[in-house]
Amino acid sequence: MYIRLLQEADAERYQELRLKSLTINPEAFGSTYEREVKFSQDTIAARIKPTTDKFVLGAFDDNGSLVGMVTFMRESSPKTIHKGNVYGMYTAPEMRGKGLGKSLLLELISKSKEHDGLEQINLTVVSDNDSAKKLYKSLGFEVYGIEQNALKFNGQYWDEELMVLKL
Repeated sequence: MYIRLLQEADAERYQELRLKSLTINPEAFGSTYEREVKFSQDTIAARIKPTTDKFVLGAFDDNGSLVGMVTFMRESSPKTIHKGNVYGMYTAPEMRGKGLGKSLLLELISKSKEHDGLEQINLTVVSDNDSAKKLYKSLGFEVYGIEQNALKFNGQYWDEELMVLKL
């Protein structure tokens, strides 16, 4: 297994795993399968193209299949540039419980520290996702709030815990 920055050429593999994530765990993401299945390959390529303040990490199994991903985005406003955010964290079900999520996040934290002036990394997690919360807490993230009814899909609400890692 190896982890690397995704590039525009990875758009098809990224989109396949992203759509899988939205199908298997729709409650965990702010977007929907129905919305993202319509995205063009150009849209996906632009989404994952690394920039100064954004990157997507991909985890690949021994066969070269993309089995995990996570996105880092730094804030751009002068008053919030000290913060970065974690988005789209996902590991394929067959890879869960093997340390893949932890490896992805450790790499994200390491790479994010290359950004001068970055002081904290924020993320949100659905309140009943105990395994994800346990992972985040094991890496030093702390809960600083709860947003009730943060997500709504098919008439069901989910609360989200807001977490921060001080660097």
